[in-house]
Parts: sequence; C-alpha cells; structure tokens
Amino acid sequence: MPKTRALAGDGVVLTHMLQQEQPDIPVLFLDTVHHFAETYRYKDEQAISQQLNLITLRAAEPQKGLWEREGTKACCDRHKVGPLFSALEQYDVWFTALRRDQSPSRANLQQVEPFKLPSGKIIQRVSPLAAWTNKDVWTYAKAYKLGLLPLYDQGYTSIGCEPCTALPDDPNNPRSGRWQGQKLECGIHIQASDT
Repeated sequence: MPKTRALAGDGVVLTHMLQQEQPDIPVLFLDTVHHFAETYRYKDEQAISQQLNLITLRAAEPQKGLWEREGTKACCDRHKVGPLFSALEQYDVWFTALRRDQSPSRANLQQVEPFKLPSGKIIQRVSPLAAWTNKDVWTYAKAYKLGLLPLYDQGYTSIGCEPCTALPDDPNNPRSGRWQGQKLECGIHIQASDT
C-alpha cells in the first residue's frame, strides 16, 4: 500500500518519525511559487540533512500573484489543492502533521480517517500528531536536534505562502496570521464532499 506525507512546519517532526520505519517514504513539497525564500532554503537543507525522498509538486501553469487578481481561494486551488490531490491519487495513505490545537477547523481531527479525493477515490489520512501540542512538537524537535524553519524565530506561528502569511494577530490563535483572516484552511485538508 503506497504511503506519503507532505513537508511543512511540524511536518519535519512527523517526517523524522516516519523515516524511522520507512526511510524512503515519499515526502511531498508543494511549490506554490509564493513561498518565503527561507522556506525554499529550508526545504533544500532538510532534503539533504534528512536524506528525504522529496517530490516537488507544482501547478502545471503556476500564476504568480493570482491571490491578488482572483483571491486566495483561486490561488490555493491552483497552487496547492490541485497539485496535491492529483499526486495523492497514486497513494493509499497520506500522513499529515495536522494537530487539533492548530485551529477550530481541526478540533475534531481523528488520528486515522478516510479522506475522499475529488475523483471519488478514498485514501486514509493519518495524523499521528493529532493530540500533540505545539510544545510537544518543539520538545521532540529539540530532543532529536531537528532544525526548524527560521521564520518561527521571527514570531511566525503558522507559515504558508509569503503573501498570505503575517505575524499572528492573536497570540492565542497560531493561524491568525494566515490569509488576512479571510479563511482558516487553504483547502487541502477539506474533504471533496465538503466543498
């Protein structure tokens, strides 16, 4: 049964955990063409230091600045949702670093649950960190000397594309710096039946 996971934020901790069992697990990186320069450098460093089986995904026709012209939904759909869901068609299991404490939209997250892709295919979405806290992630990263994205040191708490990521407005809501408060999710963790 093919398995994969995506690389982002706490994903480095999850990837480290998964590599203990399957060193060559495919790690998906969504190149949205809008990432911070630090994110691209960090991705390259992690690919080397963790010897990742890194697969970079990119929209067939990326459009820089689409978020400005057509809104964040259109941009996320083209640069994140489309490429990821298309790639997930070849897998049966998708590991994510989602946690319940990250957002109200994730509060009912299960560790293992079926996930329906737009094609109708059902895969298993596995979120081993579902019950973890931010402190748990940082403790694990420190214990295993995993370098984390330097943007966290600048006060960012949830990091996505540069145009849609700001320092958090609400210190109690780590995702309050995303999408200027227009939405909680980009769409990649929303069931096809929910859209």
